[in-house]
Amino acid sequence: MVQMSIRYTGEKRCEATHGPSGTVIHTDAPVDNGGKGEAFSPTDLVGTALATCILTTMAIVAERHGLSFGDATASVSKEMTPAPRKIAQLPVVVKMPKGIQAKDRVLLENAAHTCPVHRSLHPDVKAPISFVYPD
Repeated sequence: MVQMSIRYTGEKRCEATHGPSGTVIHTDAPVDNGGKGEAFSPTDLVGTALATCILTTMAIVAERHGLSFGDATASVSKEMTPAPRKIAQLPVVVKMPKGIQAKDRVLLENAAHTCPVHRSLHPDVKAPISFVYPD
């Protein structure tokens, strides 16, 4: 079990502390919902969690199979529904490193689709993953 503590700091902002490391992050409501938009919103963090989980899970699988994964990147976009607000879509684009052979692509792409965050999302949240391989 990992403990995180969160404190409301006013003006639609929170401070979250990761128990094991002491790392602190701040959140802010988005401008379109009355915040200043000066930090990640809570729903931004869901998208960030998805993309970082995808890369981390792929890196774990790559390491297990002796594959280089060092310069992979990901981007995620968040689309909200109108009222009642909820996340509608979190499409992720993963830019793969050079040198991934065709036989290993299936392995890594499966890892992406089965990362814990992707599997934890409600089925109503669309979270397609696209993979871009260098020429």
